[in-house]
Amino acid sequence: MLLCRVSAVSRTFASWGRGSLRGGGLLHRALSFSSSRCHDVGSGEGSAQPAETGSARALYRDTVLLPRTEFPMKLTGQKLLDRELEIQQKCGFADLYSWQRERKAKKEFCLHDGPPYANGDPHVGHALNKILKDIRNRFEMLRGRQVHYIPGWDCHGLPIELKALGELATSGLDPLQIRHKARAFAEQAIARQKAAFQRWGVMADWDQCYYTYDGAYEAAQLKVFQEMHNKGLIYQDYKPVFWSPSSRTALAEAELEYNPEHVSRAIYATFPLITLPPKITSEAGSLENVSVLVWTTQPWTIPANQAVCYMPNAQYSVVRRADNSQLLLVATERTASMAALLGTELESVGLFTGSQLEGGICKHPTITDKEVPLLPANHVTMAKGTGLVHTAPAHGMDDYSVASHFKLSVECMVDADGKFTDLAGPELQNLSVMTKGTDKVISMLQECGALVKEEQCIHSYPYDWRTKQPVVIRPSKQWFVNTASLKDKAKEVLQKVRILPESARGSLLAMLDRRTYWCISRQRSWGVPIPVFYHRETGEALINKYSVSHIGKLFKENGSDCWWELPIETLLPAEVLKKSKAGPATDYVRGEDVLDIWFDSGASWAAVLEDSRADVYVEGKDQIGGWFQSSLLTSVAVRNKAPYKSLVVHGFAISEKGEKMSKSLGNVVDPDAVISGGKVSMPAYGADVLRWWVAESNVFSEVQIGPTVLNAARDNISKLRNTLKFLLGNLQGFDPRVHAVDPKEMHYIDQYMLHLLREYSIKVTDAYSEYDAGRVIRVLQAFIARDLSSFYFSIIKDRLYCDPKDSLGRRSCQTVLEEILDGVTRSIAPILPHLAEEVHLHAPGHDEEGTLFKSGWIKSSSVWRRPGLEEAVEGACAIRDSFLSSIPGKNPAQFDLTVAIEPGLLFELMESLQEEPTSTSSQLAELMMVARVNLTSELPRDLPPDAQLSHGTFLINLEGGVIREDSAYSIAVVPTAAARCPRCRRYTAKSADCLVGNWRY
Repeated sequence: MLLCRVSAVSRTFASWGRGSLRGGGLLHRALSFSSSRCHDVGSGEGSAQPAETGSARALYRDTVLLPRTEFPMKLTGQKLLDRELEIQQKCGFADLYSWQRERKAKKEFCLHDGPPYANGDPHVGHALNKILKDIRNRFEMLRGRQVHYIPGWDCHGLPIELKALGELATSGLDPLQIRHKARAFAEQAIARQKAAFQRWGVMADWDQCYYTYDGAYEAAQLKVFQEMHNKGLIYQDYKPVFWSPSSRTALAEAELEYNPEHVSRAIYATFPLITLPPKITSEAGSLENVSVLVWTTQPWTIPANQAVCYMPNAQYSVVRRADNSQLLLVATERTASMAALLGTELESVGLFTGSQLEGGICKHPTITDKEVPLLPANHVTMAKGTGLVHTAPAHGMDDYSVASHFKLSVECMVDADGKFTDLAGPELQNLSVMTKGTDKVISMLQECGALVKEEQCIHSYPYDWRTKQPVVIRPSKQWFVNTASLKDKAKEVLQKVRILPESARGSLLAMLDRRTYWCISRQRSWGVPIPVFYHRETGEALINKYSVSHIGKLFKENGSDCWWELPIETLLPAEVLKKSKAGPATDYVRGEDVLDIWFDSGASWAAVLEDSRADVYVEGKDQIGGWFQSSLLTSVAVRNKAPYKSLVVHGFAISEKGEKMSKSLGNVVDPDAVISGGKVSMPAYGADVLRWWVAESNVFSEVQIGPTVLNAARDNISKLRNTLKFLLGNLQGFDPRVHAVDPKEMHYIDQYMLHLLREYSIKVTDAYSEYDAGRVIRVLQAFIARDLSSFYFSIIKDRLYCDPKDSLGRRSCQTVLEEILDGVTRSIAPILPHLAEEVHLHAPGHDEEGTLFKSGWIKSSSVWRRPGLEEAVEGACAIRDSFLSSIPGKNPAQFDLTVAIEPGLLFELMESLQEEPTSTSSQLAELMMVARVNLTSELPRDLPPDAQLSHGTFLINLEGGVIREDSAYSIAVVPTAAARCPRCRRYTAKSADCLVGNWRY
């Protein structure tokens, strides 16, 4: 059996190449340094002293091949900034995207850019998003794919309009004047953002971007609108919408942000039951003067009340207050809470199910002679309040659903400024509903005896995302997308979309569920006009495929300003009117509403991707309810499929203390200051530090930035530069096209490093593929710290510095160093393009004109995978660990090591690294970094008393687990008797004045 196993191992060894053959080959040709040459003092070539004096170092300095390179260890300040800009210019950053679009490629990778808003300066949120995208694009380009990435900007909307107008507001300005000012403002913001993105090294054709105010884009958007309208998915209706009094426009859900600390004046109020429900009358008989108790956080909506809703399946109680004998109808489940709130006992005098409340009628507390019914509703909950819900259809989405079902009035008493109209009565007219209006309503309830309790309620409340002011819900005539009919299909196609992190899927589905309709009309000037005309007399809308198609053509040719510039006869030509079976153009007026900016950007797939789907959309988590959703809904509506194959959802940039950035807190980090230097505490870090920060962060959660994080990024890049400088320095005079050694001819430790490099490249490639640049950095740092600095570099320095320049052993080592340099440089290139190109300029083996990004990804080879070799070197490393742990803090070069292994697989593996029983120059001695290695089957009996003994085991796993053996070994460590060579400093010389090796050139 043993013979069979030995035969299998021998076959494995044979596959490694000539280095494993006994009696000749690599071991004997490249590692024959056992002869010593002794020089007498005063030999005429300098004085070789037993001690290492300054003159001795000078004597042998020129014989040692120390690292030499012009690659700087460190770049700071203006030199760093100048070097990055020089790299961008010299290596053609500006032309790279166009170059890769023109080359032939088997596959395309499409990352569709979510358009940032053109309303301000670039910030760290932009940096996080754009750099994250660029890392993936550069990775895909290096892998040979043709990258499709067209940067875009979202150019319309209220925030731009407000900033452009400043203090002017809209008084005295017509729509075209407003639009011209808004466009000019957006163009300036775009120019500043674009310059920043280029400085960060983002790869794109910056002369070919998309802008939502371009006529061609607007025409594509109207085509989407037209197809959705043709399918009945876009309609006009009068219903409650989120309304911003501060902006005087309707808002979509995506334009809201919720303030969790909003304070409302919550009230408990009574609605007297003037008609008891029939089922209660028959059972309770004498119950009189019962009042329904309701709770609301929006007292200003009481005047608009049309009903009180109950839960049909819940239990309700009529209770008597102990303090004043008042009879109240509340949910049984809420009785105990109400008793505690009111500070009195509540005695139950009647118990009913919700369904028994049907037919009850209440008196409105503030409006004389107004009666409101008790109605069943599914949205009633028992979490808070009384279990009976005050219902104002004009001011609540659920309330409106009840009104639609029971044909209740949807009367609006609130105007566009958020003030009561005359419909609310003279006492309330012109009062702001959120302030004085609320005060007055509470006062009116108190006066009529309906106010039972008032309390402050801190809760989450929707605010206008731009003005930061609270919104109200009020009905108005708007244009809507019927998302309810799209929801099921949207969920179905999402099942085929990969979402990172997967936890974001639930949020996306929940927001789809919550959105029964989407209000897409806005009462502003700066946007894409909704292409609708209204009859002057009847107000009837004229909108169909003929009119919309014609307007789309005009927009493509002239831009959407023509909606206001051209006469109505041009907008509604005779042929369109004829096909529409409409009267003359003069009978119509153009609509004044514009489309929601989420519809603008949500149609970007139609303008940029056309019929294809993007491989991925990469945006912040706020786009779950924004661009991700609007893009999905429009694409499903028109094409019945998602516009993306994958979604990557990243977090927000926050301060180092975990706070949201704000100017008032003084914690805003300016990306330009990060790169070029700003405050005293902010040196010039350069673009690559900013990119490292993005890559190193866990982008799937909130991403912290500040001096501590940036300093750590700078230090990490400095450590990386140090490693790259070491690699470059030791490749002086090496050209891989001329001097490279075939892997089969290499030392085993060199072959093993190629094996580790291949594993490293696989891990890095997988991490990039998962959008996990943070894992790329962790794998890189582990590879450098563990496999290179602590292991390979420390082992090979003797060979690098002291072997003859053209020896096979040194060239073998240099071949591997060049592969490592190339692999590491390419692996960091997507993250650190400036550093990667700088290294490439200094690296050997390519034309000076060539750039790294035009030369492909890591070039690892399957030939580097050598399972048997892995066991041999890792077995030796296990023994090495045992040896080093036995001499903590001491120089291993000052010791002789005896390794005893019983005959078997491990012994044969060690013999492949050292064929002789004892050697000072074997590959095993090099790996152990000792003066001498004795390889034997058992420890000698005559070990000196100071010998340190250790024992261990190593599990051998060959042939995919077919061959397994747990092998024991023992080691003995004794101080060497050999002298230190004054040239190579190894303890292998016969005496202190003897030199080791053939070092003459």
